[in-house]
Amino acid sequence: MATTAASNPSLAQRLRGMSGEVVKFAVVGLSGVVVNFAVFWICLNGFHLASLRSNIAATLIAITTNYLGYRYWLYRDRDAASRKREITLFLLFSGAGMLIETGVLGFSVYVLGLDSHFEQLAAKVAGLAVATVFRFVSYRTWVFTALPEPTVGADSQPAAEPQPATPAEAGSEPEAALVTQAELLLAAQEIRYAKAE
Repeated sequence: MATTAASNPSLAQRLRGMSGEVVKFAVVGLSGVVVNFAVFWICLNGFHLASLRSNIAATLIAITTNYLGYRYWLYRDRDAASRKREITLFLLFSGAGMLIETGVLGFSVYVLGLDSHFEQLAAKVAGLAVATVFRFVSYRTWVFTALPEPTVGADSQPAAEPQPATPAEAGSEPEAALVTQAELLLAAQEIRYAKAE
């Protein structure tokens, strides 16, 4: 597949194209943070649960609210053909993010001895920051995948259709299907970056 300057955007163009997505991700994420901290505080002070149990309960509820925001607002135009796969991956990466967040909280409470409620909140903020970066990268890369779509570019020339590899080029039928799928995903990324210009 030949690449041109238009299909290979600079880092600045890629970041500009992602800025709207980052803002929407932050809005959904902040609503999840509010839910997360509210439930954490209620579990910690109202129900007198241990900090790690409070964190797990709060994070699970926030994961649910965040999925609804991501699926039906931020990534509503992404491929939803395989909802079971999407939900499975979302729960997998959300669970990994929860482990990151809970690990930072557990380290601060049980290793560093920072066990006042405000120290626990500070540790939760630090863990949430690290987990948020992980979640953003994993959600946009693997969970809410973009659909390849043929579009007409700004110069009124149709976007180049990726040509599927022949079995002779790829080596065998399964490899040919894998190569074709990879080319379609790359074409979708190029289209998304071209739209951002």
